[in-house]
Amino acid sequence: MALLPTISSPAHAAPLPAGFVRLADVDPSIRQDIRYAGLENFLHRKADGYDAPVCILTRQAAKALSTVQKAMTAKGLTLVVFDCYRPAQAVADMGKWTRQGGPPDPQWYPTVQRGDLIAEGYIGELSSHSRGSTVDLAIAETDKKSSAHPACGAPDGGTLDFGTGFDCFDPKSETASALIGAEAAANRKMLLAAMRAAGFRNYAREWWHFTLTKEPFPKQRFDFPVTAN
Repeated sequence: MALLPTISSPAHAAPLPAGFVRLADVDPSIRQDIRYAGLENFLHRKADGYDAPVCILTRQAAKALSTVQKAMTAKGLTLVVFDCYRPAQAVADMGKWTRQGGPPDPQWYPTVQRGDLIAEGYIGELSSHSRGSTVDLAIAETDKKSSAHPACGAPDGGTLDFGTGFDCFDPKSETASALIGAEAAANRKMLLAAMRAAGFRNYAREWWHFTLTKEPFPKQRFDFPVTAN
């Protein structure tokens, strides 16, 4: 009897854990620029666990973020998310990377040794991102998508002036820093006010970092990969 050839079906990602959603399924109008899925980040490579440039959040955080987006859209603006849920394996990857040591990096950490990034509080050995209700983001003009390189941090993807780019590990990134210009300070205040109104709190060391105050998993960290579907 002839044997039929074995046909392997394409692999499908496992369903998201209960309570998690892909942001695009809640609000596809929010621009996504997920940095750790590519090369434009302080690692200069993809982080472990990022199999797609996709924002995943808890349903509560995604819905709250959508309310902020509606307020931005009314002003001709849009949110741009740089990181959302972060697998625990990515956090461990970043920690291991810092321990390899090295000199400052002019783009990402211009005044700090690589091995001191954890001690200085710029990279955490644990991260609220792994709880699924933390997001790193900025605001951009709706019709502007050009990419420029700020003095420190990520290419801005057409964002408004915030004084630094995302993941600039420097005192200028502190939300209330006096080292930035008036326009950047005003834009930070606008982002802060909009996020607070939707129930998010800011991490004072990073103007871009916000966590939902009433997060559903305050003591639980997750490690499923970031996938497109």
